[in-house]
Amino acid sequence: MLHVGLLVIPGLTQLDLTGPAEVFSRMPDTTVHLVWKRIEPMKSHSGVILMPTVTFADCPQLDVLCVPGGFGIAPLMSDAEVLDFLRRQAAKARYVTSVCNGSLLLGAAGLLKGYKSACHWSMRDQLALLGAIPVNQRVVKDRNRVSGGGVTAGIDFALTLVAEIAGPEVAKAAQLTLEYAPAPPFDCGTPEAAGSELADKIRARMANGVAQHRAAAEAAARALA
Repeated sequence: MLHVGLLVIPGLTQLDLTGPAEVFSRMPDTTVHLVWKRIEPMKSHSGVILMPTVTFADCPQLDVLCVPGGFGIAPLMSDAEVLDFLRRQAAKARYVTSVCNGSLLLGAAGLLKGYKSACHWSMRDQLALLGAIPVNQRVVKDRNRVSGGGVTAGIDFALTLVAEIAGPEVAKAAQLTLEYAPAPPFDCGTPEAAGSELADKIRARMANGVAQHRAAAEAAARALA
């Protein structure tokens, strides 16, 4: 039995979690765990309610540890209970992974020093504060660290990892079952494609959250020094 665990955090971006979880659930002989400190309803940034299935204390050793992202990441970067859980699980996990700015939380736990990693474009540069090597790619694999970029990249990340664990045919079957055949109506999914005017508007909209995460990353970097 393969154990995949995704961290459920307050204020997470639900697609960071639910996209990969849907893909991982298509692997044979796999249990997907939603992990948090307690079993209690967790409200995502969009208002979708998610329910953890296992606590930190009761979580089995995970083969795949995955940290989704969202604006709830910043306060967790100094949360000793969360950081200790990640370190314990990462020590024996086959893969240590993240989606979006979940990579910053792995970095705060000291788990990305010297590793290449993806992150949401708005916070990618903050990885360097935590000893990681920021990479502008949708999916990044460096040894047993695997990361997806912003939000929707979590599906690509999960398919990539399923192909490595269970084989390409299993990943292809999952992709077909999910009818994952992206055909977006606009080519503006990256700052480069969107152009400076739209990208600057989104940067301004996200500025407060990005600043909070930078402050948290800087504090985590001092704690790791």
